[in-house]
Amino acid sequence: MASTFDTRRDQMFPSLTPEEIDRVRRFGEVVHAEAGATLARAGEVSPGLMVILDGRARISRRDAHDESHLIVEHGPGQFIGELAQLSDRASLVDVHAVTDLEALRIRPDRLRAVLVAEAELGERIMRALILRRVSLIETGAGGPVIIGRTGDAEVIRLSGFLARNGNPYQHLDPDSVDCARVLIDRFSVDEAELPIVLCPGGQLLRHPSNAELARCIGMVGKLDPTRVYDVAVVGAGPAGLATAVYAASEGLSVLVLDTRAFGGQAGASARIENYLGFPTGVSGMALMGRAYNQAQKFGADLAIPDEVASLDCDSESPDGVGGYHLQLASGETTQARTVVIASGARYRRLDVSNLDRFEGSCVHYWASPLEAKLCAGQEVALVGAGNSAGQAAVYLASQVAKVWLVIRGESLAASMSRYLIERIESLPNIEVVTRSEIFELDGDEGQLRAVRWRHVKTGQETRREINHLFLFIGAAPNTGWLAQCHVELDNHGFVRTGPDLAPGHPALQTSRHGVFAIGDVRAGSVKRVAAAVGEGAQVVAAIHAYLAEPVTGA
Repeated sequence: MASTFDTRRDQMFPSLTPEEIDRVRRFGEVVHAEAGATLARAGEVSPGLMVILDGRARISRRDAHDESHLIVEHGPGQFIGELAQLSDRASLVDVHAVTDLEALRIRPDRLRAVLVAEAELGERIMRALILRRVSLIETGAGGPVIIGRTGDAEVIRLSGFLARNGNPYQHLDPDSVDCARVLIDRFSVDEAELPIVLCPGGQLLRHPSNAELARCIGMVGKLDPTRVYDVAVVGAGPAGLATAVYAASEGLSVLVLDTRAFGGQAGASARIENYLGFPTGVSGMALMGRAYNQAQKFGADLAIPDEVASLDCDSESPDGVGGYHLQLASGETTQARTVVIASGARYRRLDVSNLDRFEGSCVHYWASPLEAKLCAGQEVALVGAGNSAGQAAVYLASQVAKVWLVIRGESLAASMSRYLIERIESLPNIEVVTRSEIFELDGDEGQLRAVRWRHVKTGQETRREINHLFLFIGAAPNTGWLAQCHVELDNHGFVRTGPDLAPGHPALQTSRHGVFAIGDVRAGSVKRVAAAVGEGAQVVAAIHAYLAEPVTGA
């Protein structure tokens, strides 16, 4: 299959005309470098976008052996950078001056100004930055190297975390790749310490958490505890990202926090076919990736992964205008005048005693190319009867030998869109098992061997040799972090807002003044991507109205 580098090279590496360079000069500063000088180093914070005025620069990546490989050379009129240049993120590549060089350096905040002020030129630049990131992801260039066995739950976790955050990476299995074994020996790594991760900056992590990996590769930095944002959005799903885009584009300072990745459950959807404007469908990752880049374009700060541990509603901002403190799991704190709860929901787990033995390696809560690769050509079981389950079943059917779709109801009609039901009925390798529930998982040493389900009326049992189980059985609202703030919830744990609290209560506002709730976490919300995006836009108007009110305290 042809790569983005081969098929869209002209769009990836456009040349600016002298007139276009003149238009962006006011946004940057001229810098000089001697031949051989390092302009950017992988793993270190990027200096910004650089438009070459004179000379040439070499862009390269380093492999697991720390050997350099040429990606491209740039000359006058071309610019150096990719999506990392939109914020103070670490560079994914090394950049060296081939000759004495003169360049126009545009720092991240000024680059965002270029994208907004110079619409047509900004579109070309933005497209190039996105395509360059896509190409890096395709090749794994510039990202960390994960060394561990393919089926290991920790390898799957780390790979999934990086993939869902749009970060390139390489995976080396010591059982099949000789250089992986060489690296294990070089660093004297014990088998129990696998997987290990080599960060672009040369650091070695042993069995890291997602947060440790994110900080090592420069995905997140320290938050300024003294800064007071206009809006803190908790959750980077469709609702949260929509809030970020609309609020930031209207001049509000915005911070978005999420514990795992941008996109939420929508980002894990293999294909969304009923979202307005995409008649042929769009993958959840593609749709949410565009929203994530759009939020960065308008200047929103995105701290992912950064988990909010609690919301403090009893203290005021130091500037006296009122506001809220958010305590993060890392121990950091941040402040905002308003808070938007867009934390969505957590996946529900199957009530089977030994489920935890197989989670991460054989039991999955989303169906992405990573999971599909693990079970390609096999039989799989999938539990769930909603649209997410239907989308996952259709996607997996294109990758696996057979999908057993296990549901408790009499049919899919009560909970799934008709177009998905018709798609499932047309696929010969999806079999719907009705009025049944999984009651036992067989396996050992973390490897699932078989799945057993039982008909709820007749008691008839079925055993299938299945190594991978997918669960799409709904989700519970993610509101535990609100306990300290005493935001009012309904009987099911969803956040109550607007008229649901009292007649005339401001729309989307919770029981706490200046705290809003949108998307799946909100009681009474429509659980659809389009509805979440709509509420994300709507809440910005409510925020403006709140901020315009005389300050009375929280």
